[in-house]
Amino acid sequence: MKFLKIGIPIIVVAGIFGWFFWPETNSGNDNLPPLNKVTVLEGDIAQRVVAFGALQPVQKVEVGSQVSGIVDQIYVDFNTPVTRNQILARIDPSTFEAAVSSARAELESSKAALELAEIQHNRIQELRERQFVSLSDVDEASANLRQAQAQVQVRQHALERAERELERCTIVAPTDGIIISRAVDLGQTVAASLNAPLLFEIATDLKQMHIYALVSEADIGVIEEGQRVVFRVDAHRNRNFEGTIIQVRNAPVISDNVVHYETLIEVDNSELLLKPGMTTEVNIITDEVHDVVKVRNTALRARLPDSLAPEEAELEGDNNGRVVILQNGQLLSRAVQTGISDGVNTEIKQGVSPGDTLVVGLTLATEGNEQRRSLFGGQQATF
Repeated sequence: MKFLKIGIPIIVVAGIFGWFFWPETNSGNDNLPPLNKVTVLEGDIAQRVVAFGALQPVQKVEVGSQVSGIVDQIYVDFNTPVTRNQILARIDPSTFEAAVSSARAELESSKAALELAEIQHNRIQELRERQFVSLSDVDEASANLRQAQAQVQVRQHALERAERELERCTIVAPTDGIIISRAVDLGQTVAASLNAPLLFEIATDLKQMHIYALVSEADIGVIEEGQRVVFRVDAHRNRNFEGTIIQVRNAPVISDNVVHYETLIEVDNSELLLKPGMTTEVNIITDEVHDVVKVRNTALRARLPDSLAPEEAELEGDNNGRVVILQNGQLLSRAVQTGISDGVNTEIKQGVSPGDTLVVGLTLATEGNEQRRSLFGGQQATF
């Protein structure tokens, strides 16, 4: 009876621990513990450089005002399509109309003065021929004539300037496009002093856009014009957009002691899904291969206990990596030659074939629908 009291609990505890920790069958291999495995596949791999940037129109024109005054009329709003020389707004022209009238009157006065100077000059010439006036009188008349002619030219230019400023009260579109920003309201006073105040922004064509992406100095060495780009925006997270690098600028952009280089990417926006200012997560495809043998990167870093780890294969020739392959119930180390990697999978040029089973490490998770729980928690344990 004493043996039963002590022995039965021991047997029960041993059974529980045996259930959780005793090596299970693994694909028919009774001598191996549960293994975390991956299968060698065949497919495509693209090596990428990740950067971030923002979408901008190919050409963005800022429309300002060269004259000061009160905005009297506005003819366009946000998202309004415009054509070249289309009227966008008007500034109150009353002050400039008065200036034109004044300049025109001054021009007429100067023309009258010129006419008088010509008459006097001709008269002095006739009197000089008759010896009725001195030579100094002739010189004075000639000087007055030239002075009157110059005054007419000055007044003519003043009138043209006043008329030009009157024309500038009408704000017109310098190019075809769409209004993406309006920075003025009706009745607002525009003050044009040193800089022309910004009234509108026009994007020439939103069907073609550019991404200004910042590439770190560590990655800029593999970036070239013509490379394909895949990017996403937050507004359409489930869709990939494509573009092409058209320029890699040499001017460094330094922020918080980190150096980046601005890379210009051309984007087709014929569907008009992309909008100016959207932030983008850019993947620049620096190299890609198709229909190659590939494995998960974790297979190249297999972690096994010393009691299970096979003797490492020697690296010879172009082989630059090792994997642990499960073959006929045995764990074998095999040297492989690796190619490009996309951060998740790596190209294997030689050493394994599609369908081979590679070991990553140990696991307590069983394959299929059945799962074994850990003694110390309700979640599946994986090593």
